[in-house]
Amino acid sequence: MIVVKIGGAVGTQLDNLVSDISGRKDVLIVHGGSDEMNKLSEQLGRPPRFVTSPSGHESRVTDGPTLDLLRMTYSGLVNKRFVEMLRKGGVNAIGLSGIDGGLLQGKRKGSVRYLEEGRVKVLHDDNTGTVERVNTDLLELLLSGGYVPVLTIPIEAEDHGSLNADADRVAAAVAGAVKAEALVLLTNKPGLLKDPEDPTSLVRKVPRSELDAAMELARGRMKKKVLAAREALEQGVPKVVISSANSDRPLTRAMSGEGTVLC
Repeated sequence: MIVVKIGGAVGTQLDNLVSDISGRKDVLIVHGGSDEMNKLSEQLGRPPRFVTSPSGHESRVTDGPTLDLLRMTYSGLVNKRFVEMLRKGGVNAIGLSGIDGGLLQGKRKGSVRYLEEGRVKVLHDDNTGTVERVNTDLLELLLSGGYVPVLTIPIEAEDHGSLNADADRVAAAVAGAVKAEALVLLTNKPGLLKDPEDPTSLVRKVPRSELDAAMELARGRMKKKVLAAREALEQGVPKVVISSANSDRPLTRAMSGEGTVLC
């Protein structure tokens, strides 16, 4: 089993992945949707708000109205468009959010610490969390029936409400739960770069002993991907690859070692 997470940032192409996985039955997909979410937020007059933690991780502030927009965007617009694209490409895809059948369950964060003008502040009552349990019985049922699950947020809280969660870390939790051979994080970058503006500065391999250095090197959204890689490796996934979604046959290329391999 290979868990593939494809990002939702600007410039990430989905169609290359569709043709690459057509006919495969060993793939489980997790997707993002940040670009579409930002567009919809602007169109509806609720510009997105992000905060950055003291450790440098950026996250979306998710109040009640923003959570509704997240449901509309991720599990509605993006998920169903992607499932439609996959099925047209011959992939027997089925789209699910984390709340369907209690697929992805987690605990609401009590508070979020963030930096503003050099000061540490605390955000209370934010609708965010991290995955703590994966309903592997449901996934196995779908996979044994010949379906390719296409998963997205929100995840389910302990009170059966919905929570925002980072899609890269969701994919890491899923990969660990299904004992995946590999987690592949497809993005709009070729991998982890020493210089974010220079695609030729690719870091090709990161052994587990050098994960801290890789985390220091990562910038922006790449920090969450390195964090997700660490969490997947800690859960027993043998290999994580961060690679470009925008090449032809992106999964095949990633599994052959193209991109940044963390092992």
